[in-house]
Amino acid sequence: MELNLQETLLRLVVATALTGLIGIEREVRKKPAGVRTNALIGLGSAMMTLSGIYVAKTWPGVTDPTRIASIVVQGVGFLGAGAIIQASGSVHGLTTAATMWVVAGIGIAAGLGFYSAALIATLLVLILLMIFGALDARLMGDENKKD
Repeated sequence: MELNLQETLLRLVVATALTGLIGIEREVRKKPAGVRTNALIGLGSAMMTLSGIYVAKTWPGVTDPTRIASIVVQGVGFLGAGAIIQASGSVHGLTTAATMWVVAGIGIAAGLGFYSAALIATLLVLILLMIFGALDARLMGDENKKD
Protein backbone atom coordinates (compact mmCIF):
# COMPACT_ATOMS: atom_id res chain seq x y z
CA MET A 1 0.00 0.00 0.00
CA GLU A 2 1.40 3.34 -1.02
CA LEU A 3 0.99 6.00 1.64
CA ASN A 4 -0.46 9.05 -0.05
CA LEU A 5 -0.70 12.46 1.55
CA GLN A 6 -4.29 11.89 2.67
CA GLU A 7 -3.49 8.59 4.45
CA THR A 8 -0.36 10.07 6.02
CA LEU A 9 -2.33 13.05 7.30
CA LEU A 10 -5.06 10.79 8.67
CA ARG A 11 -2.57 8.64 10.58
CA LEU A 12 -0.80 11.64 12.09
CA VAL A 13 -4.07 13.37 13.04
CA VAL A 14 -5.53 10.20 14.60
CA ALA A 15 -2.37 9.66 16.66
CA THR A 16 -2.36 13.28 17.84
CA ALA A 17 -6.08 13.37 18.62
CA LEU A 18 -6.23 10.10 20.54
CA THR A 19 -3.13 10.76 22.60
CA GLY A 20 -4.23 14.35 23.13
CA LEU A 21 -7.44 13.01 24.71
CA ILE A 22 -5.35 11.10 27.20
CA GLY A 23 -3.34 14.24 27.79
CA ILE A 24 -6.53 16.18 28.57
CA GLU A 25 -7.34 13.68 31.31
CA ARG A 26 -3.84 14.10 32.74
CA GLU A 27 -4.08 17.89 32.48
CA VAL A 28 -7.42 17.95 34.33
CA ARG A 29 -5.80 15.96 37.14
CA LYS A 30 -2.85 18.39 37.14
CA LYS A 31 -0.27 15.75 36.31
CA PRO A 32 3.15 16.67 34.87
CA ALA A 33 2.63 15.20 31.39
CA GLY A 34 -0.49 16.90 30.02
CA VAL A 35 -2.04 17.49 26.62
CA ARG A 36 1.03 18.76 24.79
CA THR A 37 3.39 16.12 26.15
CA ASN A 38 1.10 13.18 25.40
CA ALA A 39 0.06 14.51 22.00
CA LEU A 40 3.69 15.13 21.05
CA ILE A 41 4.69 11.62 22.11
CA GLY A 42 1.82 10.15 20.07
CA LEU A 43 2.55 12.33 17.04
CA GLY A 44 6.28 11.63 17.22
CA SER A 45 5.70 7.90 17.52
CA ALA A 46 3.38 7.91 14.52
CA MET A 47 5.83 10.01 12.51
CA MET A 48 8.73 7.67 13.26
CA THR A 49 6.58 4.66 12.41
CA LEU A 50 5.57 6.27 9.10
CA SER A 51 9.24 7.00 8.43
CA GLY A 52 10.04 3.31 8.96
CA ILE A 53 7.31 2.37 6.48
CA TYR A 54 8.63 4.94 4.00
CA VAL A 55 12.19 3.60 4.24
CA ALA A 56 11.02 0.01 3.79
CA LYS A 57 8.96 0.95 0.72
CA THR A 58 11.64 3.20 -0.79
CA TRP A 59 14.48 0.70 -0.35
CA PRO A 60 12.89 -2.76 -0.27
CA GLY A 61 14.84 -5.36 1.65
CA VAL A 62 17.08 -2.81 3.33
CA THR A 63 15.26 -2.66 6.64
CA ASP A 64 12.30 -3.84 8.63
CA PRO A 65 9.85 -0.96 9.22
CA THR A 66 9.17 -2.13 12.77
CA ARG A 67 12.78 -1.49 13.83
CA ILE A 68 12.11 2.22 14.27
CA ALA A 69 9.00 1.48 16.35
CA SER A 70 11.04 -0.72 18.69
CA ILE A 71 13.48 2.13 19.27
CA VAL A 72 10.56 4.50 19.96
CA VAL A 73 9.42 2.20 22.77
CA GLN A 74 12.90 2.27 24.30
CA GLY A 75 13.26 6.03 23.96
CA VAL A 76 9.91 6.77 25.53
CA GLY A 77 10.81 4.37 28.34
CA PHE A 78 13.81 6.58 28.97
CA LEU A 79 11.57 9.69 29.03
CA GLY A 80 9.23 7.91 31.42
CA ALA A 81 12.11 7.07 33.73
CA GLY A 82 12.75 10.79 34.01
CA ALA A 83 9.15 11.29 35.13
CA ILE A 84 9.58 8.93 38.08
CA ILE A 85 10.69 10.68 41.23
CA GLN A 86 11.75 9.08 44.47
CA ALA A 87 11.23 11.37 47.43
CA SER A 88 11.04 10.71 51.16
CA GLY A 89 10.90 6.96 50.71
CA SER A 90 8.02 6.96 48.22
CA VAL A 91 7.94 6.80 44.46
CA HIS A 92 5.85 9.24 42.37
CA GLY A 93 5.23 9.37 38.65
CA LEU A 94 4.80 5.69 37.79
CA THR A 95 1.37 6.30 36.27
CA THR A 96 2.74 9.24 34.28
CA ALA A 97 5.61 7.09 32.99
CA ALA A 98 3.27 4.23 32.10
CA THR A 99 0.90 6.64 30.37
CA MET A 100 3.75 8.07 28.29
CA TRP A 101 4.77 4.55 27.30
CA VAL A 102 1.28 3.44 26.25
CA VAL A 103 0.69 6.75 24.40
CA ALA A 104 3.75 5.91 22.29
CA GLY A 105 2.14 2.55 21.52
CA ILE A 106 -1.06 4.28 20.45
CA GLY A 107 1.00 6.54 18.19
CA ILE A 108 2.74 3.53 16.66
CA ALA A 109 -0.59 1.77 16.05
CA ALA A 110 -2.03 4.89 14.39
CA GLY A 111 1.14 5.29 12.34
CA LEU A 112 0.71 1.74 11.08
CA GLY A 113 -2.93 2.41 10.23
CA PHE A 114 -4.17 0.06 12.97
CA TYR A 115 -6.91 2.48 13.95
CA SER A 116 -9.11 0.01 15.82
CA ALA A 117 -6.29 -0.93 18.20
CA ALA A 118 -5.36 2.73 18.70
CA LEU A 119 -8.96 3.66 19.52
CA ILE A 120 -9.56 0.68 21.82
CA ALA A 121 -6.28 1.31 23.65
CA THR A 122 -7.19 4.99 24.09
CA LEU A 123 -10.56 4.08 25.58
CA LEU A 124 -8.96 1.52 27.90
CA VAL A 125 -6.32 4.02 29.06
CA LEU A 126 -9.01 6.60 29.80
CA ILE A 127 -11.02 4.03 31.75
CA LEU A 128 -7.94 3.01 33.71
CA LEU A 129 -6.95 6.58 34.50
CA MET A 130 -10.40 7.95 35.29
CA ILE A 131 -12.28 5.08 36.92
CA PHE A 132 -9.57 2.87 38.30
CA GLY A 133 -7.54 5.83 39.55
CA ALA A 134 -10.37 6.88 41.84
CA LEU A 135 -11.02 3.25 42.86
CA ASP A 136 -7.33 2.72 43.63
CA ALA A 137 -7.27 5.85 45.79
CA ARG A 138 -10.29 4.63 47.76
CA LEU A 139 -8.88 1.13 48.22
CA MET A 140 -5.51 2.49 49.31
CA GLY A 141 -7.16 4.97 51.67
CA ASP A 142 -5.69 8.06 49.99
CA GLU A 143 -8.54 10.18 48.65
CA ASN A 144 -6.08 12.89 47.54
CA LYS A 145 -4.00 10.56 45.35
CA LYS A 146 -6.34 9.70 42.43
CA ASP A 147 -3.34 9.42 40.08
